[in-house]
Parts: sequence; C-alpha cells; structure tokens
Amino acid sequence: MLIDLPPESRDDEPRGARAHFLQVFLSQRSQMEALVNRRVGCRATAADLVQDLFLRFWRRPLVQVEALSTYLLRCAGNIAIDHLRSEGTRTRVNEGWQPDAPDSHGSEPQAALEAGNDLKHVEAALRALPERTRQIFLLNRIHGRKYADIAKAMGLSQSAVEKHMMRALEACKASLREPAPRLPGKAP
Repeated sequence: MLIDLPPESRDDEPRGARAHFLQVFLSQRSQMEALVNRRVGCRATAADLVQDLFLRFWRRPLVQVEALSTYLLRCAGNIAIDHLRSEGTRTRVNEGWQPDAPDSHGSEPQAALEAGNDLKHVEAALRALPERTRQIFLLNRIHGRKYADIAKAMGLSQSAVEKHMMRALEACKASLREPAPRLPGKAP
C-alpha cells in the first residue's frame, strides 16, 4: 500500500516548518489582505491575490527567513504592485484599440458606421501583411499567445517576433490614418 506523505513531512524540509508557515500566514492574512486592498482598491481582488501568494509559497520549498511575518507582508505588497502593473498594461493596450465614446446619443449610428469602416481598414491592412507577420499578430492579439511562446513555436527569436508585431501594429495604425475612399456620385 502506498501512502502519500503530507507536505509537512517532506525530507527536504525540517519537520514543523510547514505548520509554522501556515500558522504565521494565517495570523498575518488579515493584515496582508488589508495592505493589498489599500493598493488595489478591491477586497475580493485582495483576497484572491493573498490566496495566490499562499499557493506560491505552499507549492515550493520553504525558504528560511528570520522574520517570516514581515517577509510575508512585503511579498503581499509586491504582489499588489505586480497586479497593478499588469492591469495598467492591459488597460493601456485596450485603450489603444477602443474607439472614443460618442459625445451624444444622436451620433451613435455615425460612430458605429465609422467603427465599422475602421475595422474594414484594419482588416485590409492585416490581409496585406506578409503571411508570417499576420500569423504572429493573430497569435498574439487574437489568441493571446506571448511573444516568447510565439517565438518558440515558430522557431524565431523573441526580438524577431517583436519586430513583426511592430510592423503589424504600424500597418493597422496607418490604415486608420488614411482618408476613407469617396463613393462615386457623393459630394465631399
């Protein structure tokens, strides 16, 4: 009969180290959540981030630290900063691709028409790209693949993937700067 040993009885860690970590973590949890909540502004997100922090520590061998409670608080602050950085990046990326909100309800149909035209321009620009550049763009922007993953899958350097992405993004931006073609018989 096989017995799976609990994490606290691993050979590479002193006995009781996991129990001590758990005790300190639980005693500091409310302070860590309060710290993260102050930084991110959401109690639910703070609780999730502190839970993620616990799992990070639990899954790896414990590091011997003199002041574990202080170390955990510093890690909680760092995980909040990491979260804000990733959210800031996501927001900046999304803002670059979202049309401005219409000023009034009367212009919503016009704004929708313009957005549709912009989409057509971007699609045409993407179709005009070299196959590899278009594929890299779609893998990143549509399928959410990271540059490193794309580089590995396509046998390229990450720098090459970044250059392809810059070309694709520039082509998309340029397509939006071009004036819309006039329809025959329509006055300017």
